[in-house]
Amino acid sequence: MMFTYQVNSKVLPAITHVDNSARVQTVSFKDNPRYHTLLESFKEITGCPVVLNTSFNIMGEPIVMSPQDAINTFNNSGLDYLIIGNFIVEK
Repeated sequence: MMFTYQVNSKVLPAITHVDNSARVQTVSFKDNPRYHTLLESFKEITGCPVVLNTSFNIMGEPIVMSPQDAINTFNNSGLDYLIIGNFIVEK
């Protein structure tokens, strides 16, 4: 289900459209308890229960489709951490 909310571009600039709307996707505990718990923990740490969902790839490269793709992209990116399942990889 998709909702459009009015948001503040100064608080959430990465997700705010020019008309101050955003395409917000919600996650319920029932539908995905693990991801919901991650969002709740992120909110406790940052005060913001929002994360940006984007394609995982480097410009000009195909979108990551496998764990090996993810590791290769991670190694060739500016990212500091990669989370796959129960594993956290740090550079």
